[in-house]
Amino acid sequence: MTESKSGNRASSVRWLILAMLAAFGLVSYVERMNISISAELLMPALSLSKTEMGQIFTAFLIGYALFQVPGGILGDTVGPRLTLTLAGLSWGIATALTGLVPGFAVRSRTGALVSLWLIRFFLGLGEGVTFPVAARAVRNWMPGRQRALGNAIMLGGTTVAAAVTGPLVSWLMLRVGWRGSFYLTSVLAFLIACLWYRYSTDGPAQHPKVNAEELRLVEEGSATLVRKVRPVRGWTWLADRRILLLSMSYVCEGYVLFIFVFWLYIYLVEVRGFSMMKGGWVASLPWMTAVVFGGFGGAACDYLSVRRGRIAGARYVIMMGYGLSGALLFAAAESRSRGVAVGALCLSVGFLYFSEPAFWTTAVYLARDNAGAVSGTMNAAGIVGGIISTSLVPVLVKHFGWLTALSSGAAMAVACTLGWWAMGDREVPEAGVAAGIKGGEE
Repeated sequence: MTESKSGNRASSVRWLILAMLAAFGLVSYVERMNISISAELLMPALSLSKTEMGQIFTAFLIGYALFQVPGGILGDTVGPRLTLTLAGLSWGIATALTGLVPGFAVRSRTGALVSLWLIRFFLGLGEGVTFPVAARAVRNWMPGRQRALGNAIMLGGTTVAAAVTGPLVSWLMLRVGWRGSFYLTSVLAFLIACLWYRYSTDGPAQHPKVNAEELRLVEEGSATLVRKVRPVRGWTWLADRRILLLSMSYVCEGYVLFIFVFWLYIYLVEVRGFSMMKGGWVASLPWMTAVVFGGFGGAACDYLSVRRGRIAGARYVIMMGYGLSGALLFAAAESRSRGVAVGALCLSVGFLYFSEPAFWTTAVYLARDNAGAVSGTMNAAGIVGGIISTSLVPVLVKHFGWLTALSSGAAMAVACTLGWWAMGDREVPEAGVAAGIKGGEE
């Protein structure tokens, strides 16, 4: 716990909230990624091709993208507690239906394809609120100096999920079948929704276990931020050039990230020759790397932001992370050594997540009271990139091979790096964003 200037110790409820947000990130990724693992058995069972599977993956992303901004506005309006509770319940329903409906309740091949598309679209709608509203909760609960670290911990749940989903779902498939793997993983969504509703509040002022010192710590840590940043009203954030550039760069992020989310396991099994079970374990290694790198990225962003300004700090972290991620992804695709390829993939995902907290902290910093809405705008742009990569990768694989498909991701990572390099720091003095944190203030 943190000791105040008066000598009293602040309570630490904010860390419990942060842990539950990380759990939300973990469960949300299990529910979205389980189908990319079970696809190895699902596709032959339902007579679906890789192209059709790509369309099903895309259905999730379309729903996910459509509800980013409305979900963020909902979180800003009614609060994170109720919004995330309803979201978690919807994930559980959609995941259970994924195992129940296609090829069982709906027996024709076309019916299975259509029903899967609709169910995954519904899951995307439910998951669309997750990270914009979680970013809003981080803003409500964490002092300004610790927001990048808070976002890193929240996003760390997704990397833990990405690490465990491969071996978990592979193990479940071999024991209870691909349908049973969906039934069992749906329980996680119902559980986290109930825990969040029981133990969270929208902010520290409403929580009965937050003492005066923790409340002072959170509010005082945000005081300078509130005074220095010009408020954004209504939908006018869409006209902010900085938010537009941020969102455009996040298109590149989505393209690269969803190559790993949906196609990494299949690539390891089909191209690198791993068995289904071993492929699940190997697919978890890059995400384990990301757990560590994400924390370092959040700490680095906070450190640089205090000294150089919020936008400048994010710029350095993102440029380094994406530049290295793109180079390593290309090296993995090019290498003939299975060990070298796996090592390069681990580092590529690691540096991708090294940059993630900087994106989310920048969005919240520019947004002020519209934290959920602006985070949703940025994430929706990322999902557009994900839709493009999810649809394009199987086409590139079919006509040009995996080297070209993965190289397209490397090119997008480099494009993100160049975009932040071109953005520069000149926007900061005009908006006054960094003025409140240079020299150690926030």
